[in-house]
Amino acid sequence: MNFSTLDWIVFIAYLCFMIAIGIYLSLCNKSKDSKEYFLAGRNLAWWAIGASLIASNISAEQFIGMSGSGFKFGLAVASYEFMAAITLIIVAWLFLPIYLKKGIYTLPQFIEQRFSKEVRTGLAIFWLLIFVFINVTSVLYLGALTLKASLQVPLFLGVLCLALYSASFSIFGGLKTVVLTDIVQVVVLLLGGLLTSYLALDAYGGGIGFFASLKALYLNSSDKFNMIISKGETIYAMDNGELRDAWLDLPGISVLLGGMWIANLYYWGMNQYIIQRALAAKNLYEARKGIVFAAFIKIILPLIVVIPGIVAFSLNAPVAKGDEVYSWVLNNFIPAGLKGICFAAVIAAVGSSISSMVNSVSTIFTMDIYKAYINKNSSDSEDVKVGKITAFLALLLGALIAPSLSSLDQAFKFIQDFTGFFSPGILVIFLFGLFWKRASNKAALSVLLFSLPLSFGLGLLFSEDQLPFMNRMGLSFLLLSLLMIFVSLKTNPGADAKAVAYEDSWFSTSKEFKLASLAICAILAAIYITLA
Repeated sequence: MNFSTLDWIVFIAYLCFMIAIGIYLSLCNKSKDSKEYFLAGRNLAWWAIGASLIASNISAEQFIGMSGSGFKFGLAVASYEFMAAITLIIVAWLFLPIYLKKGIYTLPQFIEQRFSKEVRTGLAIFWLLIFVFINVTSVLYLGALTLKASLQVPLFLGVLCLALYSASFSIFGGLKTVVLTDIVQVVVLLLGGLLTSYLALDAYGGGIGFFASLKALYLNSSDKFNMIISKGETIYAMDNGELRDAWLDLPGISVLLGGMWIANLYYWGMNQYIIQRALAAKNLYEARKGIVFAAFIKIILPLIVVIPGIVAFSLNAPVAKGDEVYSWVLNNFIPAGLKGICFAAVIAAVGSSISSMVNSVSTIFTMDIYKAYINKNSSDSEDVKVGKITAFLALLLGALIAPSLSSLDQAFKFIQDFTGFFSPGILVIFLFGLFWKRASNKAALSVLLFSLPLSFGLGLLFSEDQLPFMNRMGLSFLLLSLLMIFVSLKTNPGADAKAVAYEDSWFSTSKEFKLASLAICAILAAIYITLA
């Protein structure tokens, strides 16, 4: 990347500013109270929750991974973002009241209250493995890949720098420091991302304006704007030159009716590093407002993370792999003087996501492993110390493993594929545990034990041409649901003794929440009707 002096000043100033804020907030927040460290004292306002949710969600896998997927098969990949907006409404309406009433620190804690300690531990181990070996590792790799492609920074050195940068505000200050730095970083990543898309479209259209350029892109690459892909409709070339049907990645209408729901409900409703912000809210009203705020932002995210990839495709970008598309856009369309801001947006996305993941790893390990098995009577100060050590080790492991992902073509697809082995089973356990009083502990244990073998078995039994990974998630979910129902009916003659005793009033919502939900649904319906 041809960085001007001004670009370097802006970029380095941003990094120094964020590190200074992280260190300052960590020094100010020396509390040894575990509720303060892991849940920010349960005092977060709606705007902090919404901003932190988006900052935690938008990572290098969105900027870099989804741009690469947009380059490969178009706007259809934006279904992850659009359907997430609806999912957030469902989570705020139905899931949050139960979680907050239970007063939990972690989602595995809820599982012990509903089922047993064994199921809690199994899920805690699942999450620790996913967060450290998939999420933290892949985000560090993608961020380092951008540093390598744009600034010629060696991959391992880039991983190390990003890990140190994230450590400055993810280890010592706890969730409050993470959230406060997220608020700054979400502004940078949204403004920088929008600026990148605007300049790329303006260059594509030859200076005719943003909306005119977007219309021209749509007319010239209309096949890349189909929200529902038919089999054989969109063929793209992988790195090895082999042609691949985009339907295998996003299999038509089943995206809207099957696997995408599983991916989104799991991610937004049963994912510790996302839900932890809502668990730290002042109250349910604030938590719901924050989630609705995040849902509106999700609707505009495809403009930031997918459109640049379509622009690159339309201009026949000479990239070696999909994950290099965003760097190509930055290099070719962003003028000197603005590259520093746009590049800072990518680093902001990496830092905010890593800090959130690492904080959740420390929370789960401390509360669900250390405090449950190693030292049940540990003090608050000891819990905070263990949390800090765990956060450091999670970052270290992620940094050591990240360079090994360099053989991937599309990291975003890799993350979704691998997470898809875990998510159907976790979703079954939570949904039935939350809303079916007869769901039994033996049934939950059965689902936990069969979840991975079933997913792997389906992958071996059916080729990807026969059963795309998203449909595999849907089939796994259905089979595991049947297992949950069968075992529960055999073992529980009636309502389970640990069933959630909720009240109808928990699910009542404000007029503002209802109107916002209707607006989001209307916007999304218009998008899908227009681009189906």
